[in-house]
Parts: sequence; structure tokens; C-alpha cells
Amino acid sequence: MFDIGFWELCLVGLISLLVIGPQQLPKVARIIGFWLGKINQLSTQVREEIKEELHQEEIQQFLNKQNELSELNQLIPLDTPEKTINDTGSKNTPTHK
Repeated sequence: MFDIGFWELCLVGLISLLVIGPQQLPKVARIIGFWLGKINQLSTQVREEIKEELHQEEIQQFLNKQNELSELNQLIPLDTPEKTINDTGSKNTPTHK
């Protein structure tokens, strides 16, 4: 993910050990881990909410299209009750042979 090699990780550990100190390093590591977990959890929740909203939008668009088609079927006078207008707008006539 971050493309960090072994030596880069060792360098970060050494610098953090020098800056923070050996006694405070475990405490700081726990705090950083806690906040990274919270950020990960928050991003997962946001991602799920976006997916849910997109799904609801798709359903709403589908229902609107169905309502428009049913209104068109009611407005257009047809010769026989068997004739309907499909999704493409062309008339379907039954073929009786």
C-alpha cells in the first residue's frame, strides 16, 4: 500500500525511538493504532453509506421510469386491450395464427 521497505521501516522506528524515547514509545504506538483503527472504521462506514445511497437512487430512477411507462400506457389510446407499449416505446401486437 505505502511501498515501504524494510530499511525505511527501520529508519522510522529508530527516529521515533530517538524522538519519543523508549518509555513512551509503546504508549504512543497504542494511541496511533487506536486512531488508525477509528479512521479505518469511519472510512468503512462512509463507503457503506455511499453504496446504500447509490442503490436507493437506482431504485428511485427505476420506479420513476415505471411510473412514466404506466402513464404513457394510460394516455395512448390503443385499439385492443392486448396491445401495450414496451420499454422501448414500440407497440407489441400479439400474433394469432
